[in-house]
Amino acid sequence: MDARLNYFDSVTAGKILKPVMTAGRAVKDSPLPAATQELAALRVSQINGCAVCVDMHTKEAAAAGETAVRLNLVAVWREATVFTEAERAALALAEEGTRVADAAVGVSDEVWANAAKYYDEEQLTALVIMVSFMNMVNRLNIITQQPAGDYQVGQF
Repeated sequence: MDARLNYFDSVTAGKILKPVMTAGRAVKDSPLPAATQELAALRVSQINGCAVCVDMHTKEAAAAGETAVRLNLVAVWREATVFTEAERAALALAEEGTRVADAAVGVSDEVWANAAKYYDEEQLTALVIMVSFMNMVNRLNIITQQPAGDYQVGQF
């Protein structure tokens, strides 16, 4: 499969995506735990069907020490016993933040309050920005049919 657009060859994409990717790296450096970031990014990408992001976040998480069991169970996290309560709260917020069109309220007060039990304001800020960032990047990749499978850890 070939991508519809090559963002690396586009002057316009370069001007726009360079600062966007810098923002993404800033989230990586936030106080939100790295494992939580990868799990939530993976779940957002699964929901959206972004193959290239599922590829990337699975490999990045595995390289950072995440287990295959946990990575394989992200898609069914509600029924899985391998996630902490804090991670479950982050995954719930990531899901509701991704499925805003499916819910009349967007992110519910209950999901927000549960996440706020485990994460401070800086961590919540990073989580909200990361979920929003992933949704944007997923759409960029889905619209242009970016292929998956060739991502190398640390590539971006």
